[in-house]
Amino acid sequence: MKRIKWSYVITSAEVQLTTINLKDAKAGFSALVDEAIKGEFVTITRHGKPVAALVSLEAAEIARKAIDRRRTGLIAYLETFPGGEFERNAAPSRDVEL
Repeated sequence: MKRIKWSYVITSAEVQLTTINLKDAKAGFSALVDEAIKGEFVTITRHGKPVAALVSLEAAEIARKAIDRRRTGLIAYLETFPGGEFERNAAPSRDVEL
């Protein structure tokens, strides 16, 4: 099992990354789940290329919420202000010479 130690900030925590090939992952799956529970990220490779990741349920939920978060448009954002509704100017646009 090849271990790569990376340090970067995620709420001031150090994250341990483990990279393992699929064959070894199958043989030691229980131990990999234990590592994920402890907060480690386990990258599974096939033919030397990363294909999957094993993370704790907490990390997966954070990722899921980030993916599901919908970006609001400008109009929806402006409607959150007091008075919320804006009327569109009904006057026709003017002609401009270019």
